[in-house]
Amino acid sequence: MKAARLHRYGEPFRLEAADRPRVGDPHDIIVRVAGCGLCRTDLHIIDGMLEPFGVRLPYIPGHETAGWVEAAGPEVRAVRPGDPVLVNPHDSCGWCRPCRLGLDTYCEAARMPGFTADGGFAQYLLTSERGVVRLPAGLSPVDMAPQADAGLAAYRAVKKAAGTLGAGDSVVVLGAGGLGHIAVQLLKHLTPADVIAVDLSEEALVLARELGADHTVHGGPAAVQSVREVSGGGVRAVIDFVGEGDLPGQVIAMLRRGGTYYLVGYGGQLDVPAATIVANELSIVGNLVGTHTELEELVRLAAAGKVSIRIRTYPLDDINDAVEDLRSGRLAGRAVILPD
Repeated sequence: MKAARLHRYGEPFRLEAADRPRVGDPHDIIVRVAGCGLCRTDLHIIDGMLEPFGVRLPYIPGHETAGWVEAAGPEVRAVRPGDPVLVNPHDSCGWCRPCRLGLDTYCEAARMPGFTADGGFAQYLLTSERGVVRLPAGLSPVDMAPQADAGLAAYRAVKKAAGTLGAGDSVVVLGAGGLGHIAVQLLKHLTPADVIAVDLSEEALVLARELGADHTVHGGPAAVQSVREVSGGGVRAVIDFVGEGDLPGQVIAMLRRGGTYYLVGYGGQLDVPAATIVANELSIVGNLVGTHTELEELVRLAAAGKVSIRIRTYPLDDINDAVEDLRSGRLAGRAVILPD
């Protein structure tokens, strides 16, 4: 099969032939890939940032995968060949204590296609029966592919924030392009709060307005003051999908007393005086993708027309062009790589 493999950090993907995966375990599934989303995390992988977390080269990245069941082990019951599926990037074991508690995000023995195992930048992918969600009729696997991580990470963070946001509150979506435009839709659906989208890209801000953002603010040094003015003194919550450079410090300055910083992007360093957190009773909440149940919920929301993703497709042969478009900020929405 054709695949895009990363051989060395800092280098482009190599397009090459790879062995097609085969069913081994009775619960294994082979997915024929329809599309695989390109994520900012893939940039972190290319840059070597995730090596301490189990990424080993060479391998095939790609963790936002959707397609059709090509083959299934003899004990698979949930799906059958031909079914359209969304691949969970966190294929949990089901047996460890976190899995038993419904916290499969913390699984102690997860197989992670696109991170610790070959992923979806190829024509076929190996996962398990626990690692897929069957897509309802009417949902395109190509359109749904980025929901596997971008949508799921946004949904998990928004669900946490939704419990604290009431009428009259304001929430900032920092980084309104890739994950952020999904979060804008979810916030408008799940909360009564005013949504403020902040981004450096005017194209991303236009998209946020189209999807329901109540206010848009151009990113940069003046963003903090603009947010505080629009919100009447500070926001109840910020969901940060960037997390790079000095943005964490700006986020803290956007919050009102008792506010919460939901951190999803992780490219930078959080350096906040402890006195600031204590005196203002601020909370900082990390968000790691989401559970299998949350992925199923998100699929149902998509099937009901409550959330969609703006995508731009690239053939597998052009994956390195997609990487550069993402790295340079030329993408509003999500890139999806098509293997065929």
